[in-house]
Amino acid sequence: MKDLTQGNVFNHILRFSIPMLLGSVFQQLYNVVDSLIVGNFLGNSALAAVGASFPVIFVLISMIIGLTMGISVVISQYYGAKDMHRVKKAIDSMMIFVMISGVLVGLIGYLFSEKIFILLNFPSEIIKEAALYFKILIAGVFFMFGYNGVSAVLRGLGDSKTPLYFLIVTTVLNIILDLIFVLIFKWGIAGVAWATIISQAISFFGLIIWLNKKHNFIKINIFNLEFDREIFGKSIKIGAPAGIQQTIVGLSATALTSIVGSFGTETVAGFAVAVRIDSFAMMPAMNVSVALTNFVGQNIGAGKIDRIKKGYYAALAISCGISFILGLIFLTCSKLLVAFFTPDPVVQLVGSQFLMTCSMFYIFVSAMFMTNGVLRGAGDAMAPMLNTVVALWFVRIPVAVIASKGWKSFSLLSFDIHGWSGLGSRGIWWGAPVSWVIGFLLAYSYYRRGNWKNKSLVKQ
Repeated sequence: MKDLTQGNVFNHILRFSIPMLLGSVFQQLYNVVDSLIVGNFLGNSALAAVGASFPVIFVLISMIIGLTMGISVVISQYYGAKDMHRVKKAIDSMMIFVMISGVLVGLIGYLFSEKIFILLNFPSEIIKEAALYFKILIAGVFFMFGYNGVSAVLRGLGDSKTPLYFLIVTTVLNIILDLIFVLIFKWGIAGVAWATIISQAISFFGLIIWLNKKHNFIKINIFNLEFDREIFGKSIKIGAPAGIQQTIVGLSATALTSIVGSFGTETVAGFAVAVRIDSFAMMPAMNVSVALTNFVGQNIGAGKIDRIKKGYYAALAISCGISFILGLIFLTCSKLLVAFFTPDPVVQLVGSQFLMTCSMFYIFVSAMFMTNGVLRGAGDAMAPMLNTVVALWFVRIPVAVIASKGWKSFSLLSFDIHGWSGLGSRGIWWGAPVSWVIGFLLAYSYYRRGNWKNKSLVKQ
């Protein structure tokens, strides 16, 4: 546990961010290893199936992930105020919610798996494999929820290192199981899914065992949990907008994948590979933002507004600096990076076009994440949600559709507008950078207004 209300601001955020960033790198290795093995040993159809499954899974789990963010903010604010009794109640309430929701989401996803992919109009040759992969992963979503919930608790208490240690071990295990299930047992895409589920289950249970031995006051006993409606209500107030925001992100990713799917299997496969690589560029922004959220939570709980502003600028310097470097690497090495995943030249071309388009704008997505991180940590989760709605559904998706497919000729106010055939699949990728720029401008303008300063749960 770490008190973030005292000491050097820059060092706190950097040291808090590094373990989470390393943890995200290892967590992404789950997906990268899956894609490497699938792309090189199972072919384009299986690679496209894995890529198509991810946004659908994200939609189903995004609300829960957002709600655990709300729990983390509540815990950090009470911990900043040194109210340990409410910290314990918040943890118990979170665990009850995670267990129930894990079972429900897993059951719903399993029952409607194949119908989801048919509804999204994916190429027929990938639906069967996508549904099989999805069924196995969603059946084990309980472990994913549990791990994210316990990790959120630790982050709220200022501990970002412990989840990293468990994640390193389970990532190595996932790689070993991938190789065994696919290359030796010949389980195909099902083996990739089973390797991920088994690894996540071990990570979740291992983290609970460690917590129970290390910290008596936050000991988790699933048979003796106390649900506090008031504290959980506060968590929902913060977490529901964050959860809706994550769901909006997931739905937009699904809509985007549907647009990509209309251009064929090779385009879906190239998009799947590029997203895997692109996720590494998103990680610094996401993790420094989470560190900033917990930093803001503890400091607003302690009533230290000036310290929050220093933390915001420190987080911007760290995150934007890393994003600039990664952008240069991806811009210059895009074809080489995509080639690691697939030998197909068409898939390589699609993936490299995605990376070259988006990598020039990583600084904007980083700045957007930092600004929203301040607002969320202060307890003002509604503003980031609305910013996300506008950036994704009013900017990214329309730009992706228009730039890729063009428009037909039409008349407007007595003027004839000539039709345009669009840029093809290349046009889809421009939706992301345009939405990042708009999203940052909206978030920063709200931050400057200062309304977030009055959203703390802890009254000074």
